[in-house]
Amino acid sequence: MFARDGYVNARMADVAVEAGLSMGALYRYFENKESVFEHLVADIHEELFTSSRPTTHRFADEPFAALREANLGYLQHYYDNRDVMRTLVEAAAVDPRFREIWWKMRSRHSARFTQAALDDFGIAELEGIDAAIAADAMTCLVEQVAYVWYAHEDIHERAVSLDQAAEVVTRAWHRLFFAPHGWSDSAAPPSSAQATVQRT
Repeated sequence: MFARDGYVNARMADVAVEAGLSMGALYRYFENKESVFEHLVADIHEELFTSSRPTTHRFADEPFAALREANLGYLQHYYDNRDVMRTLVEAAAVDPRFREIWWKMRSRHSARFTQAALDDFGIAELEGIDAAIAADAMTCLVEQVAYVWYAHEDIHERAVSLDQAAEVVTRAWHRLFFAPHGWSDSAAPPSSAQATVQRT
């Protein structure tokens, strides 16, 4: 229903019809459409964070492969929930409650990578730029790719597969953090100690 009507135009009456509930029954669970959508987004938020965690490749050993796995997981889950994610962007533009949810959602991803880069490779900055700023820029890249290519895929002139998208954003992310010192996308990284020396 939110996907069809959008956040602004959604009504509790429509929610009740979609859920197969009477208005009275619906109001026993939710106060308004905002609480309905918040409940929906909360589940997707946590699932998105979990889906974008690499499980096959260790970031410390295979940064490119781990990044690609994480990005593909994020993009896949975003794609599966693209209608809700599109509606969240709409809601964030008009409702401070959802702007905060959206901000926390993206900030968690950026902070997780920033901490991993510091823990595994001693990367705190990139040639004078705070690593957190660089990670935030890459988070913006992945998020916008997902939004433009999948949340609005019906108006996109060229279909982009999830594998293609994951490859493109991972190359950009990996090269920003590792390529300045000659680490190719397929090369094994130096040890954490070596990385610390290189980056400080």
